[in-house]
Amino acid sequence: MHGTREPDLRTVFEGPHEEHEHLAIHDHPATGARIIIAVHSTTLGPALGGTRLHPYRQSDDPEAAALADAKRLSIGMTYKNALAGLPLGGGKAVILADPATDKNEDLLRSYAHAVARLRGRYITACDVGTTTSDMDTVAEYNPWTVGRSLGNGGCGDTSVLTAHGVHQAMRAVAQHLWGTDDLTGRRIGISGAGKVDARLARHLLQDGAHVMIADPDPAAIRRLGTAPAHLTVHPPEDLLDLPMDIYAPCALGGVLTPAAVPRLRVQAICGAANNQLADPRVARLLYDHGVLYLPDYAVNAGGVIQAADELGGYDETRARTRALQVHDTVLRILATSGSADLPPLDAAESLARERLHQPPPSTGRAAARHSQNKTQTQAGGCA
Repeated sequence: MHGTREPDLRTVFEGPHEEHEHLAIHDHPATGARIIIAVHSTTLGPALGGTRLHPYRQSDDPEAAALADAKRLSIGMTYKNALAGLPLGGGKAVILADPATDKNEDLLRSYAHAVARLRGRYITACDVGTTTSDMDTVAEYNPWTVGRSLGNGGCGDTSVLTAHGVHQAMRAVAQHLWGTDDLTGRRIGISGAGKVDARLARHLLQDGAHVMIADPDPAAIRRLGTAPAHLTVHPPEDLLDLPMDIYAPCALGGVLTPAAVPRLRVQAICGAANNQLADPRVARLLYDHGVLYLPDYAVNAGGVIQAADELGGYDETRARTRALQVHDTVLRILATSGSADLPPLDAAESLARERLHQPPPSTGRAAARHSQNKTQTQAGGCA
């Protein structure tokens, strides 16, 4: 571990908050960034969740939007980790800053110290606006870090198994709707052309699906390379109006609004983006409209399964095998939804709460070993 020089942080709030076990809010004067760490639940073990670094410029009140996002995302992580069968609770960090201009080692170092103050109650990882390289930097100052690069003993880019898990979820949706998990010829729309989305598109094209993709960033579209015959690019504002078998929101959240529901000509929504619903009530609107909406925290669990595997020493084969369970989890949600006549979101929450009310399968010993081993390893290489 690096030296213990006091970080550049001003604490705004720290303590229990509403339904969250712990909320920490710090300001970073050098960049003007605000650091928010929300720990929702440690019932099943230490809270694991990613670090979102985003400016929230589209909001009239970026600080309020960042806080709301951190709280919502941390609750989603509680359900995600519970449904994935992990011995981990739910938490999330949001850094209100611009990754293009504000992200530097001093900000990451200060953030790392803010996480370390929680003494393992929260384990951080990557999310929108942060990378494996950033986690390598954070890990130099904070042992409770996963999502590091493969060269530094981490699990590497979690988009790999996130996309793998979303693909498995889609196969489960196909099995439920059409009696076969074969996606050949199915029309699948993907909103976003980032790392997860591009990997997902490749999986689907290999299956013989027709992929329709949209992203407002022309550079992201260009990175897809020469479009194969079964991949078409569409303006983002047109994608929701196209007839599709499955729609996959894979960029930032909030795209599923009450106004969007009547536009949809799709049988199922199954995507990687977090917080896809602009309002939780949209889940019922979709259900009444005849659209199966699979909650993001069930669909995109491959990434957290990959990150969590790092706690015991990352093994890619083991992690990839564990991510296959997303398929069975989605089938279980859909079966519960059908038998109880509930939207799949309500069915997923019910299944997650069942596990949260059971005794935890672990007391977080893997996380504790991870912390001890990393501290010893890093201390050995530092003055």
